[in-house]
Amino acid sequence: MDKLYQYSASRINSVNLTRKRYLWDKINWNNRLIVLTGARGTGKTTMLLQYIKENLHGNSGDVIYVSMDDLYFSKNRIVYFADDFVKRGGKYLFLDEIHKYRNWPQEIKNIYDYFSDLKVVITGSAALNIYQGTADLSRRAVLYHLHGLSFREFIGFKYNKPFPVLPLEEVLHHPDDYIKGILKELKPIKLFEEYIQKGYYPYFIEDESTYFDRLKQTVNHVLEVDLPSVENIDYNSVHHLRVLLSVISEIVPFKPNIIKLSKQLGISRDTLLKYLNLLARVDLLLLLQSETRGISRLNKPQKIYLNNPNLMFALNDSLDNKGSLRETFLMNQLKGNYQVAYDDKGDFRVSSNYIIEVGGKNKTRKQVSGIENAYIAADNIEYAFQKTIPLWLFGFLY
Repeated sequence: MDKLYQYSASRINSVNLTRKRYLWDKINWNNRLIVLTGARGTGKTTMLLQYIKENLHGNSGDVIYVSMDDLYFSKNRIVYFADDFVKRGGKYLFLDEIHKYRNWPQEIKNIYDYFSDLKVVITGSAALNIYQGTADLSRRAVLYHLHGLSFREFIGFKYNKPFPVLPLEEVLHHPDDYIKGILKELKPIKLFEEYIQKGYYPYFIEDESTYFDRLKQTVNHVLEVDLPSVENIDYNSVHHLRVLLSVISEIVPFKPNIIKLSKQLGISRDTLLKYLNLLARVDLLLLLQSETRGISRLNKPQKIYLNNPNLMFALNDSLDNKGSLRETFLMNQLKGNYQVAYDDKGDFRVSSNYIIEVGGKNKTRKQVSGIENAYIAADNIEYAFQKTIPLWLFGFLY
């Protein structure tokens, strides 16, 4: 256990405190059990280490950070580790990549029930589901989900230009109040082109030249390690998931023909829908559902997108569809805080109130003519006019 303390101290001391994710101020760190999920590579581990270093590391004996892929936990149970930690005066236990530990829900529940003075923070795959299983963690845990960088965060991380988060209503109703201030500081269209290629995952900071290689490695790890550790799927299922993702990456966004696609993959309709939902749960896909039908693993999505534009560049060597990039960007930036549904009059119905149609700088209002709460999100423009909003401004929503 002493080696784990040494490893914890080393990781905490080496973390950089200069860049904080949007979720930092939203987490109530005083809760006894916090669950932080999100796609691999979005910065969950860094956030934990930053919080410890900034707030708790003055009392190093009280806190420990451990990763569940450490060999120590192949022979030692978490609940016994927590018991030893508390007996040594431990108060704050941070468990990273909890999905790599078998039977974690039951043991986390036991830790919560046995050690009332211990605060526990765990991170896990985006596919982690605390509402499943025999251990009822949903009443005990406070769940947070970390998305990749917004365009606003990308600007702050790469160019050290901080800007406030803008609520959707401000973007739609008062865009000019913010656009002028942004344009004084930078050229958003140029930076937007950088962001949609290499800006969603924070590790672009380390080495942009290998960004796509690392992103492909991330996707492989999610398919081969993270998903099988959370769901009961075998090698054959992983193969089908890989093929499905490859097929989708070449034609997104598209309205799926489920019967045709299932035959192409050699799997049943229900299995295909299950796979689509799994890929959405690990933040590799976005599934656009009809508002009237809601989200269900048994419902066919109206449209399928890759999760973010960076994935489109990484997985498709012949990407030339700007319309796909625009739609993918907008849905990705909206989905974190707002309900997004399919609408036959525009590209998206947001929060049941707004219709948003996406297009280039010459996009007209013909398709949404006569609809009161309809807006155009237009690419390659700097200023708003009437109800046409620069597409890049929707990247300031979180």
